Amino acid sequence: MPEQRPDEQQPAGERPVRGRWRPGRRRFLGLAGAAAAGAGLAACGTGGPTGAKARVAAGTPAATASSSPHAAATAPQRENDRPGSPDWRIGNAGPDRAIEGWADRVSVLPGETFGLHVSTTAPGYRVTAYRMGDYGGARGRQVWQSDRLPGSRQSAASTDRATRMVATDWARSTQVDTTGWPEGSYLLRLDADGGAGQRYVPITVRSASTAGKLVVVNAVATWQAYNEWGGYNLYNGPNGAYATRSLVVSFDRPYQYDNGAGLFLVYEAPLIALAEKLGLPLAYTTSTDLAGTPDLLKGALAVLSLGHDEYWSPEQRAHVTAARDAGTNVAVLGANCCFRRVRYEPSPTGPDRQVVCYKTAYQEDPGFSAGKPPTNDYRAEPGADPESSLLGVIYDGYPVDAPYVVTNPGHWLLEGTGAKAGDSFAHLVGVEYDRVNPGFSTPRPIEVLAHSPVVCEGRHSYSDTAFYAAPSGAGVFASGTMRWVEALDATGDGSSGADHSMDARAGAYTQQVTTNLLKAFAAGPAGRAHPPQDNVTAVYGSGH
Repeated sequence: MPEQRPDEQQPAGERPVRGRWRPGRRRFLGLAGAAAAGAGLAACGTGGPTGAKARVAAGTPAATASSSPHAAATAPQRENDRPGSPDWRIGNAGPDRAIEGWADRVSVLPGETFGLHVSTTAPGYRVTAYRMGDYGGARGRQVWQSDRLPGSRQSAASTDRATRMVATDWARSTQVDTTGWPEGSYLLRLDADGGAGQRYVPITVRSASTAGKLVVVNAVATWQAYNEWGGYNLYNGPNGAYATRSLVVSFDRPYQYDNGAGLFLVYEAPLIALAEKLGLPLAYTTSTDLAGTPDLLKGALAVLSLGHDEYWSPEQRAHVTAARDAGTNVAVLGANCCFRRVRYEPSPTGPDRQVVCYKTAYQEDPGFSAGKPPTNDYRAEPGADPESSLLGVIYDGYPVDAPYVVTNPGHWLLEGTGAKAGDSFAHLVGVEYDRVNPGFSTPRPIEVLAHSPVVCEGRHSYSDTAFYAAPSGAGVFASGTMRWVEALDATGDGSSGADHSMDARAGAYTQQVTTNLLKAFAAGPAGRAHPPQDNVTAVYGSGH
């Protein structure tokens, strides 16, 4: 199956969304109304993804350490009961390169330090760390702020001639100590002197143990795959052509999308806020940590793959599969999950700082020549292992924009939604989608909750929300649409165009189903408590 057509271009057509800007469909396929983020796409064809994907806005960070009056509160106080900081959002991004930066670790344990590498045209700047979650609707809480730091413009990025990898060798601007920071997903906001500009830098304060918790996974490999800072990502070069894409991408550069936040705000923050609001036991980690720590998921209640989690290493997949087989539930709250096979390599900054994915050119990968797995699509040869064997659903294509159609309203996951058979929710299926397709390896029994007709570049197909039980009793849920997490924030009648024009009905529906899912997953192996009734033949016909 073709990975991407050489002639796919990314059309223009940007329009403002909630005071920000949104790229045209193929320039930023998965973009939610609330923020610019990247999407993982595969063009519709005879069963396989291709996909011109992303472009979005740029980033900023930086600082030294000083204690803040907003530092961690006393231990007896529950984290989400603490007052939030409504001013965490960026109000003035400023011009390109006004200020931007990157962290030299994607995650740290509480109390560890990390370095910030910042470039700015301003004489100075300040760094403020916000823990992102649920704080009475504020979505963020300030936990730390630096003193004013001296600013400087750092050197231009370099582009590797062989792999077209963009990286910077910026000097460390400051070191940040996370002592007293609660576990969680963070955005550091860089504020240049005089209001010259602002940018984010993401960092995860990860959990050392996940036992007895639902595990939130920040999909940093996918964020980096779409990161077009410096003109290149894993989809295209400056001319928009697939042939000029990077073959390797580096964490040693800022994120361009969503003012430096990467894909976090659209695809991950809404789910984290809901889970924290429900008061569920949560652990936090990243895709790189899952890959590098074989026993990280020992005793975990569930693994939560959020809105767009496309790029997985074989190690990450093996560790999640082993957790499922030990009774850990798995929730896929997006689409196009676990589609690309990647390898991590070190950069001059440290281990696992480069994401290798040659895709259709995997034979040119020196690692493959040395006997390592190909960095191509999981369903492709050599070593084909379609994602459906783990997820239950398989990626079917892009781009689509279609109503989500309920077909199994009596399912326990739909309790409290009031949904009836045939009810639909406009725009909830998109921009990529998954389906149940027993033509690929598919665990059974599997139950389809919603079976939504789509037409993808002239090809008729379906997007499926599905649930299956593993022999261990673990439940595995897949939403079948990339917009599920984005929809959690949908309000109004959709006429504003925000959140892909999804309305409050879609918001209420996805919130209730997700609440039912998370609570059931927090109670233990959900496939044992709620054994699925296989309905694939009833939904698709006897040919399946």
